[in-house]
Amino acid sequence: MPANLTPEYKAAEAAFRKAREPRERLEHLREMLRVIPKHKGTDHLQADIKRRIKDIAEALEAPSKGGARGAPALVVRPEGAAQIALVGPPNTGKSALHARLTGSHVEPAPYPFATQYPRPGMMPYEDVRFQLVDLPPVSREHPLPWLASTLQSADACLLVLDLGEPACVEQLAEVSAMLRERRVALTDRWEPALESASKGEGDDDPFTLRLPALLIANKADQLDDPASELRAFLDLSGARFPAFAVSASTGQGLGEIGPWLFRHLGIVRVYTKAPGKPPDHERPFTLRRGDTVAQLARLVHKDLAQSLRYARVWGGAGFDGRHVGRDHVLTDGEVVELAV
Repeated sequence: MPANLTPEYKAAEAAFRKAREPRERLEHLREMLRVIPKHKGTDHLQADIKRRIKDIAEALEAPSKGGARGAPALVVRPEGAAQIALVGPPNTGKSALHARLTGSHVEPAPYPFATQYPRPGMMPYEDVRFQLVDLPPVSREHPLPWLASTLQSADACLLVLDLGEPACVEQLAEVSAMLRERRVALTDRWEPALESASKGEGDDDPFTLRLPALLIANKADQLDDPASELRAFLDLSGARFPAFAVSASTGQGLGEIGPWLFRHLGIVRVYTKAPGKPPDHERPFTLRRGDTVAQLARLVHKDLAQSLRYARVWGGAGFDGRHVGRDHVLTDGEVVELAV
């Protein structure tokens, strides 16, 4: 029987797809369940929505439950310009990479499966920070029932591999397969224009997370010719992910990661100012390419978007304190004064 989903339901589903913060996703799921047409054709979808609501609610509440008091959270609240998950098989040096990029000073253990829970840290790039979340290895030896829920808040992932491992091609296939089983599809498509230009795996399923992946070939200092090894790996595996050869031990190639993420996530930095005062250039608000003044106002305060009358903008093409409306599209480096 056809589902015959209503425009109201489709709007709630679109909001759910876009949301990354767990509580916001939970709110949109509840709205989807509220407005979905109730008939036989949607029974399966209703059950799926209810299961998702239960999973996210339990993950959010886990640390406060009596039996799990003091346990680390399985859902990491997004912070910074974007949340990036570190994903990969055992022994690829994910924790060492995380420590080097975030300055966490956590000493990586010299054995597999040492990381048991999500571990967030902040990687600086110019005047913004990326939240990197180190995760336990993806392996059939150590299944993680909560992994898909944890990844829902991520904007992208670093897919960390060790090309010196003879089974690295098979490891990539296993990681991809295990994630697909949990309805997480790694994709090489990062640019927003490409997202709308072509369809990919899971595009028609609201509960398949399509996660852009940057392949990080770690331990490059142990390879004779990292660039050649990386090209050979991509040819053999058929992987089309953008890729860098790096070394968490020596720092080789790590400086390329921040600029690459900044460009390909379409991050826009906006600096705000109060009337008659200089702009705050210390802590920009971070949005995405195509976001507007109204979305900035919502970031500043959830109620500000409703009372916003106009804004003044400095720094954009042809803008020098000019008045703009709430639909003005912001560009990187602009200074904005919001008027209510």
